[in-house]
Amino acid sequence: MRTLNTIALVLTIIGGLNWGLVGLAEFDLVAAIFGAGSALARIVYIAVGISAAYCLSILPIVAREPVRSRV
Repeated sequence: MRTLNTIALVLTIIGGLNWGLVGLAEFDLVAAIFGAGSALARIVYIAVGISAAYCLSILPIVAREPVRSRV
């Protein structure tokens, strides 16, 4: 489960950074790498969307976890 959470988090971060670039610089990094409207770009967008939905579903669980000190 930890691996799935990590993958979902990484994909969601990638999506967030891509949207940040779109908003700030009107530059879509995913489309630039894979080609605008290509099948690979669509797969990345779908994976990011599924990851965001998964992160949303585990949000109540993560919110309940106590904060651990790393000292």
